[in-house]
Amino acid sequence: MTGVAPRPSLRSRLRGLRPLAFGADPAGDRMERIRRSPNFADGVFQNPLGARTRPTGSTIEFAKVYFQKEARRLRAPAAPVPLHTTTLDDLAEPPATGLRLTWLGHSSVLAEIDGRRVLFDPVWGERCSPFPFAGPRRLHPVPLPLASLGPVDAVVISHDHYDHLDLPTIRALAGTDTVFAVPLGVGAHLERWGVSEGRVRELDWSESTEIAGVRLTATPARHFCGRGLRNQQHTLWASWVAEGPSGHRIYHSGDTGYFPGFKEIGAEHGPFDATMIQIGAYSAYWPDIHMTPAEGMRAHLDLQGGAPHGVLLPIHWGTFNLAPHAWAEPGEWTKDAADEAGQAAAFPRPGEPFEPAGELPTAPWWRDVSGQIARPWRSRTTLRASSEVASGDLDVAADR
Repeated sequence: MTGVAPRPSLRSRLRGLRPLAFGADPAGDRMERIRRSPNFADGVFQNPLGARTRPTGSTIEFAKVYFQKEARRLRAPAAPVPLHTTTLDDLAEPPATGLRLTWLGHSSVLAEIDGRRVLFDPVWGERCSPFPFAGPRRLHPVPLPLASLGPVDAVVISHDHYDHLDLPTIRALAGTDTVFAVPLGVGAHLERWGVSEGRVRELDWSESTEIAGVRLTATPARHFCGRGLRNQQHTLWASWVAEGPSGHRIYHSGDTGYFPGFKEIGAEHGPFDATMIQIGAYSAYWPDIHMTPAEGMRAHLDLQGGAPHGVLLPIHWGTFNLAPHAWAEPGEWTKDAADEAGQAAAFPRPGEPFEPAGELPTAPWWRDVSGQIARPWRSRTTLRASSEVASGDLDVAADR
């Protein structure tokens, strides 16, 4: 006995250098379960339809678009974003129809469904980044403090990218009694950040769990995963179906490119009272992993059996600058697409609750705080057809 402690292993020393925001890699029984998944092959999770997860095109061409002075100016609001100011008072009264949604910015939505409260993709952090000093910063404040939101029965995470899985938010929620529903592998991040194993439900596609009487089902999406410098594709991504004890059904897309599987999800789980559909951060440089508003409308109609039904709530826009398009373009394009399809769509200000069966917020509030909107979609069918992208790899925004 020399009294000298054994030297930590190389693995332990490297982990000590890893930023906490990177989370943790699945290991042990968790990794064994991942390997048994029918959606895991050749050492990685697979998409339901082939998808290029790294941007295509010339770096130079993309830089010309992204850093052009006028385009940069249009990617942020020209004045403070108008927040809803009475969120807490509004939430104090239960929804008269049994279902109420509150868009809190980006993809964060509080769903009150048949007396239960489900929080999707909560992001209260100032930046969607592993570092507090760099990365995309919020374009508007959070509508209300997380601590003021009150008890939440379930937190649902779509995937582990920084704009959907936020370290400071999860650490704050770790001190509550809420239960987390997450795709396979994501539980490793949560446990490293202080969430107990017993409060984590990890699901593969088509698997369900019940939390406080709400049935949550992980459904396919066309996207990818990863937080660290090495993207091992060992955590799954998902869209989600939530069904309340009184029969209300809602759908949250997470991040996804368009794919035919929306029809299958709708046939099995729909129709829905409301869908929360990603319609922002699209680009011809990454057409397979994010939807344009036109594709988002198509996805909503697929989920509803092919005809207008329920309410579409556009998400994944307005809060962070993650793509070359103008800041207000997703809202304006979605409004046009809804009018053309005859589909009811809600356009709440951040923090504004609404009931899908009640009066919908439809005023285009963004017009008062945005620059001129070019509306290029009115002369084409999809963004995919809007430009020819040169061949080759473009390694930017890969973890959006």
